[in-house]
Amino acid sequence: MAGGEGTRLRPLTCPLPKPMVPILNIPIMEYIIKLLKRNNIEEIAVTLAYLPDTIMDYFGDGDDWGVKISYFIEKNPLGTGGSVRNAQDFLDDTFIVISGDALTDINIAKAIEFHRKKNQRLL
Repeated sequence: MAGGEGTRLRPLTCPLPKPMVPILNIPIMEYIIKLLKRNNIEEIAVTLAYLPDTIMDYFGDGDDWGVKISYFIEKNPLGTGGSVRNAQDFLDDTFIVISGDALTDINIAKAIEFHRKKNQRLL
């Protein structure tokens, strides 16, 4: 999810969306793309609203990062749930939702494994 305006970070976010704010000269969202790739997640849906072209121009189709990126643009901000629902045609299996401004090094593979183990008990 990369659609918020980042109003609390203004004036940094006046000319760019919050996921593009640099940390050590790298946009926050680039760290996330690399994290997903390290965890073997190579098909990525990005939901956008505020200044979407900035993100799409930078990441393109994701080829430079070894991933495939699809974009889903919100004409009006839809919030967290609405943003995910807006990308529902992309979602056909287990998926993870991560904010485009989250700086983390979570082991996503372990989180998915935990989810699948717990889900099997519910069947």
